[in-house]
Amino acid sequence: MLLGFKLTKADTQQAKRQNPSRVRDHLANERTYLAWMRTAIALMGFGVVIVRLRAFHPPLLPTPGAGWKLGLLFSAVGLLTVLFSTKHYFAVRHDIDYDTYEPTDRWVLLFSLAITLLGAGVIYFIFSVPGSQTTLMSPE
Repeated sequence: MLLGFKLTKADTQQAKRQNPSRVRDHLANERTYLAWMRTAIALMGFGVVIVRLRAFHPPLLPTPGAGWKLGLLFSAVGLLTVLFSTKHYFAVRHDIDYDTYEPTDRWVLLFSLAITLLGAGVIYFIFSVPGSQTTLMSPE
């Protein structure tokens, strides 16, 4: 007897028939969510690293440059990943509970596009920033 309600054998069998792997599905959803969180943290960390690289390799020109913009963009995508993955986690959790889950491709495609654009930005940044013209050997 649970909270004044007596569950019959038919009730428990019907609940089991609806989705026998419900717990496994919830745990998989949580693992996926945690993987998205690790990705978001890595993106934000990479954004900080891009901004801080300027301190280790000062440019020839004293202008602020575009590295901070790329770092800010990485951090913003990391924050958006936190928001979208949290929203997606709760939507999937609801769908698992009501046995209506249908996988969608839009978030995978959107995130893949974002990472592709960020990667292209990094490649552009690396090859467009003039390197240091100092050498280890000083001319005499």
